[in-house]
Amino acid sequence: MKENTLKNINIYYSPDYLCNGYGVDTREKAGDIAASLQERPIEGIDLVAPQPAEVDLVTRVHTPRYVKALLTGRPDSLADANGIGEWSTDLRRSVFSMVGGCVESARYSLIHGVNSGSLSSGLHHARASHGSGFCTINGLAVAACDALVQGALRVLIVDLDAHGGGGTASLVEGMKGIEQIDVSVNHFDNYEDTENARIIRSSGEFYLADIEKMLQSVVDPGSIDLVIYNAGMDPHEDCSTGGAAGITTSVLAQREEMVFGWAKEHEIPVSFVLAGGYSGRKLTRRQLVDLHRLTIQAATF
Repeated sequence: MKENTLKNINIYYSPDYLCNGYGVDTREKAGDIAASLQERPIEGIDLVAPQPAEVDLVTRVHTPRYVKALLTGRPDSLADANGIGEWSTDLRRSVFSMVGGCVESARYSLIHGVNSGSLSSGLHHARASHGSGFCTINGLAVAACDALVQGALRVLIVDLDAHGGGGTASLVEGMKGIEQIDVSVNHFDNYEDTENARIIRSSGEFYLADIEKMLQSVVDPGSIDLVIYNAGMDPHEDCSTGGAAGITTSVLAQREEMVFGWAKEHEIPVSFVLAGGYSGRKLTRRQLVDLHRLTIQAATF
């Protein structure tokens, strides 16, 4: 890992991330977050446009048949298997662009030894041969595998989305050098612990304590080259898709300080993505944007 001599951190985003018409925050909220960074800047942030993920990177974790379906839309039983809606060329552009941001952020953090992030979401439920739960390509697994190719010996995925990261767990099982810790508050995509991935099903009452427990359980954190952080905001009690009573904005702010503080203590660069977070009756899009800004703010410390 190189010494950090950089003043600002990169946040990867392109309008190509966006895909209107599906009615899902996963495909739309990145634009509002990017706009907020222009209107209400966070000191130390540079917005950078990534290149779309290359097909050979994606096929390191997904089957060639599934990747071909995402490229062509056929068969539609595969191309549409993500819970979002019917395949389109706009959706193809969106998901490959977002995964490109995951990869470039992870590379940047690994090479320069600094935090960075991508305004990507819709990642951790995707399996090798199909999508699931609004997730089409598993950018966490793609970025982690690429980090090993770039020279990392040990990559830790920290998944704090409301839902379990069972897709990622299935993809990294048996992969030397990649491990995952996962604290969820919802049963969706739960999984049994493996040698590569461990999960706690938590609640609002014990949420921060369970995250602290998971972080402290990581063996020899000083040997980790990179943390890839799936920073979901859907645990928030006002989020209708996964939220848990007692997990307030203040709790999520403490969570972000905890994660980035732990990584800083052990001198590990963090590459983060947005993960879950959904507007609705109790949570406006503006409020959701402000929740995701908590992660970006904490990354600058």
